[in-house]
Amino acid sequence: MKKILNPYVKVEGYNCFACSPNNENGLQMTFVEEGDYLISNWTPKGFLAGYNNILHGGIQATLMDEIASWFIQVKMKTAGVTSNMNLRLKRTVHTNQGSLKLRAWLKEVRRNLVDVHVELLNPDGKVGAEGIITYYTFPEEKAREKLNFPDPEEFFTS
Repeated sequence: MKKILNPYVKVEGYNCFACSPNNENGLQMTFVEEGDYLISNWTPKGFLAGYNNILHGGIQATLMDEIASWFIQVKMKTAGVTSNMNLRLKRTVHTNQGSLKLRAWLKEVRRNLVDVHVELLNPDGKVGAEGIITYYTFPEEKAREKLNFPDPEEFFTS
């Protein structure tokens, strides 16, 4: 297991709702690389509930989209934009039952479209939500220009 660093913390104005460690109202996601997978262990906060301690579906979608984005950056060594999200909410995901695990891996590459399979696992290990998120990816040079994509080495060295 290899911890992934967030190189964007050095970018002025960076305040991503999903992954900025300094956004006190955000999700503050962190990531590790484990073989072919990208993993995020994340503990929900109660104020993210939609109803009766159930994690809001929009937050579930945000978590899944974000880990897919980091998968593209770390594993595909470029950046892109979300093109499509096909998600299935399978089981209730609570905000008060412990940490959740998100896992992302490559499903398919079609030219500059990359399909990432994502799972959101409940504390008991059962899949609460899963889906395929498609990213339109840029060549690395264009990703640097348009999206501040750093040198891929920066995800692993401080």
